[in-house]
Amino acid sequence: MKTNLSARLRPLWGMAALVALWAGVHATKAIDPVLLPSPLEALQAFWNGLASGSLWGDFEKTIVRTVLSFLIALAVAVPLGVILGANEKIYEGIEFAIDFFRSTPASAMFPLFLVLFGVGERTKIAVAAFGAALAILFNVAYGVMSARKQRQLAARVMGAPRWRVLTDVTLLESMPQVFVGMRSGVSIALVIVIVAEMFIGSTDGLGQRIMNAQTIFDMPDMYASIFAAGLLGYVMNLVFLMAERRFVHWGGK
Repeated sequence: MKTNLSARLRPLWGMAALVALWAGVHATKAIDPVLLPSPLEALQAFWNGLASGSLWGDFEKTIVRTVLSFLIALAVAVPLGVILGANEKIYEGIEFAIDFFRSTPASAMFPLFLVLFGVGERTKIAVAAFGAALAILFNVAYGVMSARKQRQLAARVMGAPRWRVLTDVTLLESMPQVFVGMRSGVSIALVIVIVAEMFIGSTDGLGQRIMNAQTIFDMPDMYASIFAAGLLGYVMNLVFLMAERRFVHWGGK
């Protein structure tokens, strides 16, 4: 029982060490306490934001934008990734374009999306969906192309038509890589949404909350908002990990 408890608590060690380091730096005033409040002050600001409801409102706005961006990216990238993965010659023809835009920082695309969609919700969602779609597209196509040929050949030998091989063998084989793409995609969407909230005419959201707190030097609230954004990303990634373990339990077998 002690071994199991120790294993369960092990992931908390890194967090405890980080908080201890933060508290030590604050206590020794190695960094100006105005710029780096204590962990307790940041936690108090986080709790006050939850209690007043203001943090919940910004939380909700960021979640809605991230989920919408991710769903749009998923709807576009998964079918396109399957098509490209099943036709390697077509994929090779546009591989450079995919890799080029996948390697381009999404923030560099802000001016283009501002010209196309103007200042507003559509720009934030569109640029986040664009960044997430590229990550999902790459992983879906790679997963389909990497499906084990032996199982595909066995299905064909047993008389399965091409569409059944695609749906019952290739897609199932590619699901672990698809989930990798989905986890990457939702993380990228969240990052881009928060950055967009900071710089693209936003009046709400965690990104705007962070910027507002920094502008008025409300450092405890700034750190609390950063913590909230990190917590949101962690929970989203955890949800996809749990879903992958539940629905793709055959991965690697």
